[in-house]
Amino acid sequence: MREGNYMKVIIVTDGSYGERAYKTIKEEFDCDYVVMEAPPSSFMDEIQLPPETMAHLEKADILLTYVLHPDLTLDLVDALHDKVEWIIVGAWRGEGFKNQLESYGNVTCPENMCDLTENGNPVFDKFVSKFGRPVVRVNCQGDKVVEVEVLRCSPCGSTNFVAQEMVGEDTENLPIKAGLRIQHYPCRAPKMRLFTDEEPKKEMAANLHKEAFQKALKNKK
Repeated sequence: MREGNYMKVIIVTDGSYGERAYKTIKEEFDCDYVVMEAPPSSFMDEIQLPPETMAHLEKADILLTYVLHPDLTLDLVDALHDKVEWIIVGAWRGEGFKNQLESYGNVTCPENMCDLTENGNPVFDKFVSKFGRPVVRVNCQGDKVVEVEVLRCSPCGSTNFVAQEMVGEDTENLPIKAGLRIQHYPCRAPKMRLFTDEEPKKEMAANLHKEAFQKALKNKK
């Protein structure tokens, strides 16, 4: 990581996924959004990685990929893992592929982008101090919520959405309301096939936000 608090985050995609994360993350960090051309076939012997694009991606401290094509994802990780501090793979499919990617050492393939937590790497932890598993602070007057402060937001911005929706609500059943409300946020994670067999992505996101509000109520002002 470079001097001071500066951090460069680059989001790379081969489609439309990642734009919400870009809009959210750029509020905290210097963030670029790079669109690469998706390979025409799911089975490619060799993928050409544009030199200019690769030179730009090498400038990242945190590289966040929403690339859906698995061969392109693997080629990017292979080419860049020793050039950047950490790679977060937001779109992957299958435990075997996940294990292959994470074997590079500085690669994380979260089950859900809402579930990122610190891992001990200072650069990764700096990113996750702002984005990952939601953390909120609830301010109340009596049993009425007057303010919800987002301390750590989901990368897609859903925590900010829920926080705004909860202002004015009664504290009774607030965590349940927050979990239900997240269902109304246009989450794209299921479309990226990022869910495990046990728990669909939106249900996981709902539970993580429910837990965030449960913890916040225990410490409410």
